[in-house]
Amino acid sequence: MDPSRSLAEIVAWLFDAEPLAAPEIERRARLLFLDTLGCMIAGLAKPEPAALLDAMAALEPGNVRLPGAGRPLTAGSAAYMAGLAACWDEACEGLPRAHGRPGLHAFAPVLALGLARNHDLGQTLAALVAGFEVGGRLGEYLRIRPGMHVDGIWGTFASVTGAARLLGLPASTAVAALQGAACQLPYSLYLPISHGATVRNAYVGEAARRGIAMALAAAAGVTMPPGDAIESFDRLALGHDGPAKVLVRPGQWLIEEGYLKPFAAVRHVHYGAQAAIDWRGRHDQVDTAEITALELAIYGEAMTYCGNRAPVTPIQAQFSLSYGLAWTLFSGDLGPQAYHGESLNNREVRRLEALVNIVEEPAFTKANKRAARLTVGTAQGAADTLDVDAVPGDVDMPLPDADVGDKFVRYVTPILGPDRAVALASSFMTASLSSSLERFRIILEHSHPRRRSSSIPLV
Repeated sequence: MDPSRSLAEIVAWLFDAEPLAAPEIERRARLLFLDTLGCMIAGLAKPEPAALLDAMAALEPGNVRLPGAGRPLTAGSAAYMAGLAACWDEACEGLPRAHGRPGLHAFAPVLALGLARNHDLGQTLAALVAGFEVGGRLGEYLRIRPGMHVDGIWGTFASVTGAARLLGLPASTAVAALQGAACQLPYSLYLPISHGATVRNAYVGEAARRGIAMALAAAAGVTMPPGDAIESFDRLALGHDGPAKVLVRPGQWLIEEGYLKPFAAVRHVHYGAQAAIDWRGRHDQVDTAEITALELAIYGEAMTYCGNRAPVTPIQAQFSLSYGLAWTLFSGDLGPQAYHGESLNNREVRRLEALVNIVEEPAFTKANKRAARLTVGTAQGAADTLDVDAVPGDVDMPLPDADVGDKFVRYVTPILGPDRAVALASSFMTASLSSSLERFRIILEHSHPRRRSSSIPLV
């Protein structure tokens, strides 16, 4: 297999045609963009991203004002902050076959460049789709090693592709930029999550900024190796020495296989959370104080990445099967509020989390099946067992459009207010593809009182 030749065919397919010609691809692109935008706006309101944005704006003033941001940034800094903020609450999309988030990595540079160059909605969404398709394929091709974190590595390819298409580069130049990116992919560690360090959220930001830089470098004539860079990275950095692998061929839309999250947590946590919601639905009156035992049987990969117990920081909790289950049993939902200080220190949630016994279900692991089995014991001696083998957002159970809009409104209302949140969601989903991105500024003329700007543009 020649991955460089296959990659060239894939990029030509995405650059020479119109990705949004199929109504279903356009619909999914709109939903993906809106969902990630809501995650980003919510993330920018958190203290650390807000402080970092202010520092970047002071160091390098620019003309790109992200939605929810108080100060304008350069295009590169805007891409960095968009990526960092969008994954802050761990509520954005993913692609199972890639075991990562190609849409998130494409969204950040596409949003920044779309703002900087005043592209229309159609151009922006087409670039998002192109980035998703290339990133998703290379995410499947380049499987990370144990101890690594998926963000910021192969996601760079999604960033490069999205940036290259929005910059109007020919397919051949975009392929050259991808080869150049393969020569310098980072080795992102899972370690920060184990220690509760939020530097993990910077991985996407770095990939977004790197993607723009590589696209510009290739366009400027900086030369790249003609091929073998991706295979070399796979062999040297990831240690692959098995049989030849193939990229998904052009014509198959991976965006149709992607998921949007109903919950603010790593996807592995969703199955236990859904089981908790189902358990609550079985009872007319829920009193978690009656719960005396909890067992969560789940597939092995979930235990590998989300085995954090007694989390003390938000990012540890986002990667915690036991905490996600406990909070959802207690509250009936799993949103960004689960990671506020008072939530993390809630006594009943802590009690429930300590009760959880996590065990591997070999049948799930062997079948590579994402599923969970929850057993709840109570003081009355009764034990309920619930099986969950699908959650909203899965390929066979896509998140309904209305639910995506509701999630957006729920996430951004604390920053924009309910009227503007609803107006923004409905306007984005119905706007003509030829609409200038500047059109959406009218919806957000006045920022939230906590922000220091007088304008929060949409895109």
